Amino acid sequence: MVLDEHRSKADVVLEPIARKFINVNPDHISAVAIFLAFVAGVLFYFSSQWAWLLLVASIVILISSFLDALDGKVAKLAGKANLRGDFLDHVLDRYADVFLIVGIMVSGYCHWFLGLLGLTGVLMTSYLGTQTQAVGIKRNYGGILGRADRLVMLIFVPIIMWMLIAFWNITDLFTVPYLDVPLTLFDLMFIWFAFAGHFTAIQRGRSAWKILTEKYGGR
Repeated sequence: MVLDEHRSKADVVLEPIARKFINVNPDHISAVAIFLAFVAGVLFYFSSQWAWLLLVASIVILISSFLDALDGKVAKLAGKANLRGDFLDHVLDRYADVFLIVGIMVSGYCHWFLGLLGLTGVLMTSYLGTQTQAVGIKRNYGGILGRADRLVMLIFVPIIMWMLIAFWNITDLFTVPYLDVPLTLFDLMFIWFAFAGHFTAIQRGRSAWKILTEKYGGR
């Protein structure tokens, strides 16, 4: 999945709504989005006691993600887009990633170590994307795991997890042979985040290195 490559197509939905919020401070929209991301993380934590909270968390993430996209569009339409807002957006996005992933990590639905590996993949993917921008190259959204892809999984995987629990009373999908380690759908998601995240970071790093080498030559 490389949904970040299709960001412009979301403007069909975002722009008409953004125009209705053009008098709202984009920072306030960002604040609501990060607060909802935190709420979703808390809901994940308690979802092991009440599985239906997985559904609520998915809805909250959907709203948070929409607001996160809306704030930038409102800023552009209102002529308030600047580096300050861009900086704030990157910082809040990383905190949102941490809130959501850590919430699942401590929910009891997955192995915390796999969650930690997934988190490193997510953070390194984002870091390499913004670091290219920091050294004077256009921000890199490329690779097999962009933020939009992660958010789609963070919205739909909990829904599927809830269905497995509610209709079939299933939490563990299978057990790793010889290791006797049960894996849930969240475990598999984090394994993918770890693998695809670091692979994407490497892709972005290689692309930036090639551009910088062509511009400045080797050491």
